[in-house]
Amino acid sequence: MIRGTLIKTTLVNYPGKVAAAYFMSGCNLYCPYCYNTELVENTLPDKDAVTPTDVLEHLKKRKNVLGGIVLSGGEPLIHPELADFISEIKKYSICVKIDTNGMLPGQLKALFNKKETSPDFVALDIKTAPKRYYELTRDKKYARVYEKNIQESIQFVSGLPANKREFRTVLVPPLVTEAEIKTIGALLPKDASWQFAEFRAENCIDHTYNSIDPYSSEHINQLVANAKKSIKNAELR
Repeated sequence: MIRGTLIKTTLVNYPGKVAAAYFMSGCNLYCPYCYNTELVENTLPDKDAVTPTDVLEHLKKRKNVLGGIVLSGGEPLIHPELADFISEIKKYSICVKIDTNGMLPGQLKALFNKKETSPDFVALDIKTAPKRYYELTRDKKYARVYEKNIQESIQFVSGLPANKREFRTVLVPPLVTEAEIKTIGALLPKDASWQFAEFRAENCIDHTYNSIDPYSSEHINQLVANAKKSIKNAELR
């Protein structure tokens, strides 16, 4: 059963829309810098957990105000009930944005097989260069599969209309350097919206990352400038 946390109203999670945001428990990656430990480990206390039924009740009450909802995580695509959930949401004429880590390209593509389950917007997180995804896995034997999956997801999301997709990268010093920026930039469509976020060295799942110094503002500006050489719509969010 899906469990998660709900932000009832947000102006920043869905581009151009007043939205709600539902963060679902469970993830198929184990990014060392992630600070959503309770979501990743699926240890959210029952008293704090919000169910899809709760979310739908909120949308019903706020459908005249909300233009969209963000389904995020964790990783929303790990939940087999996701398609039915989206279908129920769309009955309120509310747009659906999916935030995904790209590890389940088959499940993402399947959502687009039916109008009633098709996301209206997809944000694909690209953590680092594909060949380094072994650093984000719990079980290293799946490393080559994850490398293939992120490449397949990039290709699929790139084929969506430009106003219905974006790509996102957190500037984590050990994982994203000038070399990774160049590699990722070469994989994205030229009209991509590539959104960067600063790394926060706090409450990281891998506690050693709490002692890593984030990039300076000057270094961040240089990395984004490098990204703009291949993707003009690259920017720091």
